[in-house]
Amino acid sequence: MSANSLSYYKNSALIIASGNVEISQGGRILIADEVLYNERTGSVTATGDVTLLQPNGEVVFANTIELSNEMSEGLVKDLRLLIDTQTRFAANSAKLSGGTRTDMNKAVFSPCQLCPENPKEPPLWQIKAIRIVHDQKNQDIAYYDAWLEVFGIPLIYTPYFEHPDPTVKRRSGFLAPTYGSSSNIGFQLTTPYYWNIAPNEDAIFKPKFTGNEGVVWGGEYRNLSSVGNYKMDGSLAYVSKRDNSGKKTGSNELRGHIFSDGQFTLNPIWKYGYELEGASDDTYLNFYRIESKSTLVTHPYIEGINRRSYASANAYIFQGLDATDNQDTIPIVLPLLDFHHISDPNYIGAYQTVDANILALHRVEGSDSRRLSLEGGWHLPHIDSSGNIFKISTTLRGDAYHVNNVNSLGASQSVDSRGLTGRIRPEVLAEWRLPLTRNSKSVQQLLEPIVQSILSPYGGNPGKIPNEDSQDFEFDATNLFSNNRFTGLDRVEGGPRFNYGIRFGLFGTRGGNAKAIIGQSARLKKDHTFNSGSGLENRFSDYVGNINISPRENFDFSYRFRIAKKNFSARRNEIGLSAGPKAISVNLNYAMLKEQISETDTTAFANREEVVANTTLRLTNDWRVGAGTRRDLTGSGGTIDWSGALTYENECLLLTTQLKKNFTRDREIKPEKSLSFKIKLKELG
Repeated sequence: MSANSLSYYKNSALIIASGNVEISQGGRILIADEVLYNERTGSVTATGDVTLLQPNGEVVFANTIELSNEMSEGLVKDLRLLIDTQTRFAANSAKLSGGTRTDMNKAVFSPCQLCPENPKEPPLWQIKAIRIVHDQKNQDIAYYDAWLEVFGIPLIYTPYFEHPDPTVKRRSGFLAPTYGSSSNIGFQLTTPYYWNIAPNEDAIFKPKFTGNEGVVWGGEYRNLSSVGNYKMDGSLAYVSKRDNSGKKTGSNELRGHIFSDGQFTLNPIWKYGYELEGASDDTYLNFYRIESKSTLVTHPYIEGINRRSYASANAYIFQGLDATDNQDTIPIVLPLLDFHHISDPNYIGAYQTVDANILALHRVEGSDSRRLSLEGGWHLPHIDSSGNIFKISTTLRGDAYHVNNVNSLGASQSVDSRGLTGRIRPEVLAEWRLPLTRNSKSVQQLLEPIVQSILSPYGGNPGKIPNEDSQDFEFDATNLFSNNRFTGLDRVEGGPRFNYGIRFGLFGTRGGNAKAIIGQSARLKKDHTFNSGSGLENRFSDYVGNINISPRENFDFSYRFRIAKKNFSARRNEIGLSAGPKAISVNLNYAMLKEQISETDTTAFANREEVVANTTLRLTNDWRVGAGTRRDLTGSGGTIDWSGALTYENECLLLTTQLKKNFTRDREIKPEKSLSFKIKLKELG
C-alpha cells in the first residue's frame, strides 16, 4: 500500500489511506483518492475516482467500491467497465464474484465513442439491459431484458441475448448477414452461421434465401493438421428447371457446385495436394453470382524439391462453361510428369541441366497424344573485370510423340495422322549484357544494353505434332530474351535469331523508382510458326517493352506495349494506374490487343480493347463512396458491368450499400441489376 498519508487505528485494526492511494493484492491493483482497509476482515472500501485493474486486463472505474477476499469480490456503485479498447460497459451498480463474474444492474454496452462536442448525446448504437452478466470463466456476456438503441431510439427488444466476450477468438454463432435484391433471383438474404468444431477445424453454413429461386444451401469447411490443410466450399439448390431463354419448363432440378483444395507435406522433400472444381451445369455459378469462371479445373499433384532437383506429377481435368464448349472434345491430362535438375557449378562456373517431361492427353472425341521430352544442357556464365556479363548455353532436346486423330495441315487438304513422330533440336545461345550504374546523392541510375544470339535449326513443328500446350502465346517484354517464347513444349522456335534491347532504371534513396525496357527480335528469314499479327511473323519483330514509374507509395504507373516496326502504330497497349492518397484513390486499367490471324493450328483471337476503372472517395473519416466500371471498347462492345457503393465505417459500425449492373447474357442468364446491404455491429461477438 502507498499513499500521501496513512493513519493506523490499532484498537479497531483499521488503516485509512488518502491521497493517490495504490494497493496491490492477489494480482490486482486498486487506485483511489481514499481507502479504508480492515485488517481483521480483509475488506477494502475505496472512494473518489476509483480504478481497479484486474489480472486479465479488465479495468473497473467507479465512485465507490467495497472489496473483499483479496479484492476479488465486492460491490460497485456507478460502474464503468473497460474489457478492451473498444468494449465498454456502464451500470448503476455491480457485483464482483470470485474475480470471474461481474453482474451489472441497469447497464449499457456500446463500443461507440461519444461525440466530443456533445458527450451527453447517446452513442451511435448501444444495448441497454436491466441486467448484464460478464462470465469471465466461460467468456460470455449475457443480456436480460435488453433493447438495441440507434441514436437513442429503441429498435429491437429481446428478453435474452448472449455473445462471446472480446477474449474469444473463435466461437460458434451467427455472422453478419447480407441483404439484397436482384432482377434475376429477386430478394436475397444470406445468414452465415459459424461452427467452431475444434481448434483445428471449423465450418460456415451460409444459406441464401431468394425470392424467385428458393433457398441455395451453401457451406464451407476448413481443416488444419500437422501435415497440411484443406478446405471445401459447395452449394445445392433444388429449383425450377429453365430453358436456355430463361423460361421455366415446369419441372424441377438439382443444381450445385463444389470447390476444394488442399496442401499436405509427406516429408521435407515431398508434398502433395489437389484442387477440385465442379458444377452441375454451365450457368449455375454465374446465375447465382457465386463465381465468374469460364473453365473449372481439377488438379491433383505431388512435387518434391531436393537441393537442385525438382520433380512433379500432375493431372488435369477441365470442365468448360462456355456455350460453345463440348465436354467430349476437352482434353484430360493424365499424367503430366516433370523432372528438372541443375548440377553444382564446376571450377570455371559451368553447370549442367537435365529436363524430362512425360505427357498423356486423352479426349472422348478428337485427338489423343502421348509425349516424351528429354533435354540436356551445358551453361557457362561469366563476369569479367570490366563488368561485362556473358552467358553461353548449349542444349540438345528430343521429343517423341505417339498420336491419334491429329489434324495434319497440308498444302491443300487436311488429313488425320496417327502413329509415332518426333524431333531432335540442338540449340546454342550466347548472351552479353553490361550494367552501367551511376550514383548521386538521391538517385541511382542504371543503363544496361543486352544482346542475345540463338542458333537452332529451322522448322521443328511438323503437322503430326499437335499443339496442346503452346496455344496461349504472347510476345512481350517478359519473353523478349527467352530462347523459346512458346508457353509449352509442343511448339519450338527455330532458326538463327537475335534479341537485343536496353534496360533503364532510376532508384531513389527514399524508395521511389522508375524502370523501363525496350527491345526487338530479328531472324534471318520469316518463321511461319507464328501467327500473322503476333509480332514475330516477319524477319524483324515489333518493338516490345514496358515502363514502370512509382515515385512514391501512393502512385504507381505501368505501361506495356508492342509497337509495329514499320509505322510505329500500337499493336498492343496495356496501361495500369493506381494513384491517390487516402482521401481519394483511382485505379485504371486499359488494354488494347490487335487481332492475330491463325496460319497454323495455333488459336487466334480477335481485336480486344477494354477499360476497367475504379475509384474510392473518402468523404469524411467515416464515410466513403466507391464506383467502378468495365467496358468493352470494340465496335460491337459496350459496358460489361458497373457498380457503386456507399460505406459508413467507424470503430463500432460497418454499413455497406452496393448497387451493381451486369450486362452479361449467357443462355438463361440475363443482364441483371442488384442491390445489396450489409450491416455489422462491431465488437458484438
